[in-house]
Amino acid sequence: MNVVAAISALLICAAASAAELHPIVEAQTGYLFGATADGKWIKAEEAAKAVRAETAYRIYGLTQSLGEAKGRKPKPAEEEVCSDVLTVSLSPKPEKGAIALAGRWNALPRKVQILNVTQQAYLDSVRDFLRTKGIEQPRVKIKKIIRVDLDGDGEAEVLISATNYFQKNEGVPMRSPAGSYSMVLLRRVVTGKVETQLVDGEFHPKAYAGKGTDDDASFDAPNVYKVIAVLDLDGDGKMEVVVASQYYEGAATTIYRCDPKKVEPLLSVACGA
Repeated sequence: MNVVAAISALLICAAASAAELHPIVEAQTGYLFGATADGKWIKAEEAAKAVRAETAYRIYGLTQSLGEAKGRKPKPAEEEVCSDVLTVSLSPKPEKGAIALAGRWNALPRKVQILNVTQQAYLDSVRDFLRTKGIEQPRVKIKKIIRVDLDGDGEAEVLISATNYFQKNEGVPMRSPAGSYSMVLLRRVVTGKVETQLVDGEFHPKAYAGKGTDDDASFDAPNVYKVIAVLDLDGDGKMEVVVASQYYEGAATTIYRCDPKKVEPLLSVACGA
């Protein structure tokens, strides 16, 4: 270990001693997002230096806590294509769940409700939003609607996952068809008015028409986006939104802070060709 790396490791460990480190792991893959400490969000490479073996994690799904597990020290992923991703081996390995969090607080401080996807008000809001993205005659297909009070102010927000790539098997195509899309929207009341924010997504008013001899130009590899967890991951009482995205040969998961004025990515993990 060189001098700079040694000093960096010492500083991280010192910070962890002053403010307890709370690692965050993707439960099914073991990928380490990073950690929080004293309100700060720490990336995986830095956090891994202070994450100890036998760290206790609680496993969370979308609507409930699913038990506990112990984690080993982080190490590079075994898959060659993802060797730059740090992983934590959890024991017992979670059969279900989205996020493993090393934190003593309840990361589900408020109830997460799953709503009926056929409600007209939400179908209309998705249709209106798609038109602002250049899709003039959208075919609305809502996959999931989640109702939850993100910031604990007594006013519930609504998260909408909507995707339509016109695939019979609900798969992810290599090329985006005309009018296709996938997104996660957040509807909330701001100063007495309902507003719609884009958390993440992509929109394809026109079909992809790749040109050239480069193999990478023959497809655009669109993504499907969905909410997999809504949790208070730093213990401040406010809940972050965890969005998973997937394309035909890869995937990513991102933690978002969703304030009324700004949606901000905090930590992310990804693996793909």
